[in-house]
Amino acid sequence: MGFRALCFEDLSLGQRAALMRTVMETDVQDFAEVSGDCNPIHLCDDYAAKTRFGQRIAHGMFTASLVSALLGTRLPGPGAVYLSQSLQFLGPVRIGDVVTASVEIVELVPARGRARLFCECVADGRAVLEGEAWVQVPRRG
Repeated sequence: MGFRALCFEDLSLGQRAALMRTVMETDVQDFAEVSGDCNPIHLCDDYAAKTRFGQRIAHGMFTASLVSALLGTRLPGPGAVYLSQSLQFLGPVRIGDVVTASVEIVELVPARGRARLFCECVADGRAVLEGEAWVQVPRRG
């Protein structure tokens, strides 16, 4: 699988990348297994029906992982080192929702080879996550 690796010199303010993903039942089950987060709000229909969401929801960190996927594969891409991430969860993501994750470069720090990106996820037209990430990006040569 080939990914386009960007160097710091290839980045510019306003540069964006996005990906879409439909959240599937298997995504929620697999994420619970891998993370160990077996909260019944994610896995048990009867339990989740009694919550304020009225049904099972995907893990917030599953949604956040879509941002990680963007940073590691698209913008800046391979070689970028994740330094920090702030997140605000704005709403639930349900099984079957189509999530669009996007990142945009909002600050570049040439002396340190770092970029700050605004990150957001929208599920079927509803904002569900926003925050910012700092990454260190390899230089050319």
